[in-house]
Amino acid sequence: MIDVGGGESTLIDDLIARGYENLTVLDISQAAIDANRKRLGAASERVHWLVADITQIELEPSVYDVWHDRAVFHFLTSASDRIAYVRQVACAVRHRGHVIVSTFGPEGPMKCSGLDVVCYEAESLHKEFGVHFRLLGSSMELHRTPFDTVQQFLYCYCRVE
Repeated sequence: MIDVGGGESTLIDDLIARGYENLTVLDISQAAIDANRKRLGAASERVHWLVADITQIELEPSVYDVWHDRAVFHFLTSASDRIAYVRQVACAVRHRGHVIVSTFGPEGPMKCSGLDVVCYEAESLHKEFGVHFRLLGSSMELHRTPFDTVQQFLYCYCRVE
């Protein structure tokens, strides 16, 4: 499994605690990766850590069964970056592998952390990925931030065909 934009997320802690192996965390921030590794201590040795821009790195082909992204895709405001991201997924995830992507929903903010974002409905997000991905499900959630604001999130679950 790869957690794209995993930074300081505790998802990796939960996966390790449940006995999952072959885990990768990718984030553009070295500081976020370092914080995650420090928090995990010795367990961090069980994770492959990548500091990179997902639109630029060359991932190995067909190595992941699961691709997880909780908040990277909506920061890709240029079509070329979105195309590069989808190419990464199509290359790195095995046939019939699973893709979980979360973005801001249609009523989400127009900016996050001072950066422009793109908001999606399930259909528009799936359209970005194309025919090689089968949309299996989607859901919306209202997420309360640490700053006590509410943001609409869309979660989409696809399979690589």
